[in-house]
Amino acid sequence: MLVADQGEVRKPGEVALLFAMVYRAMTDHMHDLLAEHGREPLRPAHGYVFRYLHRTGPVTIVELAAQLDVTKQAASKTVAELVEWGYIERCPHPTDGRAQILALTKRGKEYMRLADRLWGQVEDHWAGLVGDDRLAAVRDDLKAYLDSRYGDERMKLRPVW
Repeated sequence: MLVADQGEVRKPGEVALLFAMVYRAMTDHMHDLLAEHGREPLRPAHGYVFRYLHRTGPVTIVELAAQLDVTKQAASKTVAELVEWGYIERCPHPTDGRAQILALTKRGKEYMRLADRLWGQVEDHWAGLVGDDRLAAVRDDLKAYLDSRYGDERMKLRPVW
């Protein structure tokens, strides 16, 4: 057992479990908001694809699979769903006739704007509970930990299951 500054006993692994549970609670909150807007709650894996394409721009399925740390087949299945639903489009690769590039469609970009707005509401809920300063401190602390682990390398934004 570790003793925290305020005399509380901190159990090893408790912080990581709390982060996992908070992530789940925030995701559930997000899905509730999406339902209120009449939107389907895409799976977290879909969200990682949206974020990567939004941040990076058009990519190949091989690049996407590497980013998500999944097989090309698994990435292809997720992409096929998003293409069928009109969120992603496949376009010819400009230099490789065998490859295609993936990009967000207008509908996909609209979904991203809505998701960003709703994630803001989820974070505002947390800030309402603890205050803007404390939430900013949590964000800064999380960034500090990530910097200590990965430095200047950009950590992959990918599912952890």
